Amino acid sequence: MSPDSEPEPEPEPGTLRPGGRTARVRTAVLRAAGDVLAERGVDRLDLSDVARRAEVGKTTVYRRWGSVPALVADLLVDMAEQSLPREETGSLLGDLRAGALLVQRTLADPRRGALFRAVIAAATCDARTAEALRHFYDVQVTEWAPCVEQAVARGELPAGTDPSQVVRAVSAPLYYELLTTGTAPDAPAAERAALAARAAAVAGVYVHGQRLMG
Repeated sequence: MSPDSEPEPEPEPGTLRPGGRTARVRTAVLRAAGDVLAERGVDRLDLSDVARRAEVGKTTVYRRWGSVPALVADLLVDMAEQSLPREETGSLLGDLRAGALLVQRTLADPRRGALFRAVIAAATCDARTAEALRHFYDVQVTEWAPCVEQAVARGELPAGTDPSQVVRAVSAPLYYELLTTGTAPDAPAAERAALAARAAAVAGVYVHGQRLMG
């Protein structure tokens, strides 16, 4: 009996974390899906092609993921799980610079930059992918928020500063540059993003309930 003919449970994509063959299949399929997304975009993502590249039975792929949006969503879950931990330098600017450079290097990477463009495009028209993308960024914000909280405790930032807003302010201009110019941001762009986010945070722009006067 072939592996594809054996009955398996049908978990919600992205919720199963077993070891053994199931984990190996998931790793191979997600790697293949990422390759196709980076090379061709989401419009050319086909489950049968992914199964062929991953060298697994297409029945397994269709049974476990069922659709392209479900596969993309699980890919984002995996990317969030594999994200590098934050760096703590002892200063707000150092931490923000480290975060900005991490985003910049990710977007400048030929494979990962193309993958992000494809996923963001898919999220504009598919609710499941959009939700998975929000989860991905929530994971990143949660990971880096303590850097801002520590800056408040050290007195570098005013009390009540919203950590999530500061973290998002660092990465937002880098993604914007990628999406609006088609060119990956460089290291100076990361430095500008960190400096701008720090200046705004120090000025109290991200304090909860702050009303700025024009």
